[in-house]
Amino acid sequence: MEHTLVAVFDHRGNAQQALDDLVASGFSRQSVRLSDGGPGEPSRAAHGGEDESLGSSIKHFFSDLFGGERSEHARMYSEALARGHYVLTLTAPNEPEVERAADIVERHGPVDIDEHSGQWQGAMQGGDAMRTQPMSQQSAFGSAQGGGAGNAQGRPMAGSQQRAGTTAIPVIQEELKVGKREVQRGGVRIYQRIVETPVSESIGLREEHINVERRAVDKMVDPADIAAFQENTIELRETAEEAVVEKTARMVEEVIVGKQVTQRQEQINDTVRHTEVDIEQIAPDDDAYFRGHWSSNFAREGGNYDDYAPAYRYGTSMAGSEVYRGRPWEEIEPGLRTDWEARNPGSTWEKMKAAIRHGWERMTS
Repeated sequence: MEHTLVAVFDHRGNAQQALDDLVASGFSRQSVRLSDGGPGEPSRAAHGGEDESLGSSIKHFFSDLFGGERSEHARMYSEALARGHYVLTLTAPNEPEVERAADIVERHGPVDIDEHSGQWQGAMQGGDAMRTQPMSQQSAFGSAQGGGAGNAQGRPMAGSQQRAGTTAIPVIQEELKVGKREVQRGGVRIYQRIVETPVSESIGLREEHINVERRAVDKMVDPADIAAFQENTIELRETAEEAVVEKTARMVEEVIVGKQVTQRQEQINDTVRHTEVDIEQIAPDDDAYFRGHWSSNFAREGGNYDDYAPAYRYGTSMAGSEVYRGRPWEEIEPGLRTDWEARNPGSTWEKMKAAIRHGWERMTS
């Protein structure tokens, strides 16, 4: 089932930035449409980067989306186009994608349809204005793609829980927990091998040698030697010494292998996130009041009230922020200026400073 996100903007620049951010975040150009119109002017649409005349096709688009031309939702968005507002629509395949797109669109300040509906009652032919939250993500509609007529169902803001008469907005904070684990950090590998080294030693050896010598003798045989006059065999043997090698092993060195354990303290630096809820006090006649202030102070400088309305609303919303609450203007002005210029690149701080401060002072005084 496909889901459709619808958001309304006062200024085309904000709507175009939201479209560009959606495309940059991975949404298809073909799934995003930016429609605009004005009193007495034909409607136009930017779809996939191409301009085309829509005529009654915009009206038919909302009729198909909300289930008929007589639907209050269809009349409301048609009235927004007729009054010069800009309507951004996105088609996504599932609800998580719609919620992701809504988070992106919310950064660019879509208008509160419910807030504007009271001013449009005379132009719309009857019916109470539909109850939406500050952007059309809070009325994202799912319509089945098939032969039957599409149905439209509003859904509450993602992340909130609605009960009868109340809305619970969760405030979430991350906690940092530091543990430890054992990892390999290298070591020592020891090899033991046998190496042969040539050595030399000297030793004295004794050898016997037999010498046989014959000498000529001429004398009479001694009677005592007559007994030797017979056959006889005399045997003499030679002896010698030879080297005998014997090896003995001796321990000459020890290699001691062990581990030394040390302890150290490591400082872990990281970030944790938390959600903040800013509460804006809205007076029933804020819009009329700010229009009167604009007429008295800025109308002579040119432009129109719609150029200054976001500045008034920004000042009132920042007055309820936890970051700036209870602090003097002079102290918070640098931070507000940085935040404003980041949110509204096409709007200068010096031009809108007075309107922002007046909105802030209206809520804090």
